[in-house]
Amino acid sequence: MDELYLERLNRIRRDMENASEGRYPLPKIIAVTKTHPVSMIQNLDPELLPDIGENHVQEIREKAPLLGGNFRIHMIGRLQTNKVKYIMENVHLIQSMDRMELAEEIHRQALRHEKVMPVLLQVSPCGEPQKGGCPLEETEDMLRKVSQLSGLHVTGLMAVMPNTGDTDLLDSLFARMRLLFEQMRDTAVNGVDMSVLSMGMSHDYTLAARHGATMVRIGSALFGPRG
Repeated sequence: MDELYLERLNRIRRDMENASEGRYPLPKIIAVTKTHPVSMIQNLDPELLPDIGENHVQEIREKAPLLGGNFRIHMIGRLQTNKVKYIMENVHLIQSMDRMELAEEIHRQALRHEKVMPVLLQVSPCGEPQKGGCPLEETEDMLRKVSQLSGLHVTGLMAVMPNTGDTDLLDSLFARMRLLFEQMRDTAVNGVDMSVLSMGMSHDYTLAARHGATMVRIGSALFGPRG
């Protein structure tokens, strides 16, 4: 693993430790490798960064056979129902399950592959339709419906925050997601685990750590800007 990546990784972890101030465990880093070549991913140390995030089905299909199972691939982008079948063998966790139609297709494909697919319910913290996500007020109802599908297993929640420099707004949205996560954990929907709260990216991961994210999805802060 290049010294530059290692230096950035250590800085990110220090930033999150400082932001959390010991209130929460350090979030797991999902290295967002979308648009990056396989050669760059192969240069990473899977002992330090075992989890990678991809946004597009085609990239997963192209990269997965070349990675030799050394990394756990997370689907973090919006997922079309007609493409679910292409990633069932290669994906460790689908983080962007956000509607019943998609949940039912994941269930069907999982049964065909004789497996149970771990998923996160993507929630929309501020109602941006282009980013997908279940409305906050429908979260519990959605979890109860999805819990009836034996082909998938909900292990927590995911959110994509707006790309804004308004830290007060972001802080309030992260706090809202943490509260929702705790409420759903306390509700204890049968068949649903609330162990994962995936939120925070390169521009806001410190705020995510402050509010108890268990996963952050880091791309440019780790690899530098593309182009």
